[in-house]
Amino acid sequence: MAHARISKIMEGDNNLLKDLSITGCCIECTALADIQPDTRYLLEVQPERASHIGAFELQVERKWVRNAGYSTELGFSIISSPKGKQFQRYVDYLSYRNSHS
Repeated sequence: MAHARISKIMEGDNNLLKDLSITGCCIECTALADIQPDTRYLLEVQPERASHIGAFELQVERKWVRNAGYSTELGFSIISSPKGKQFQRYVDYLSYRNSHS
């Protein structure tokens, strides 16, 4: 599972990238984060080692929040990807992995 962070807001290894597509993503975290709706953030994604893909950043906007017991899920729209090639490789990797499981 990939880790995700927003500098000075969502730090540490407790933030997991739960879902990712070309248009959006979902982050699951166990710590409360002050992420405002319709505000742009720079989200750093660190893919799992098995993917052999380096970290990349996405410019995102929070669209929804779902609290579920001990964790919170945050849904983001992806605005842009400064390193689009790494992002696209990771989306392709996840698609391949899901189709062969």
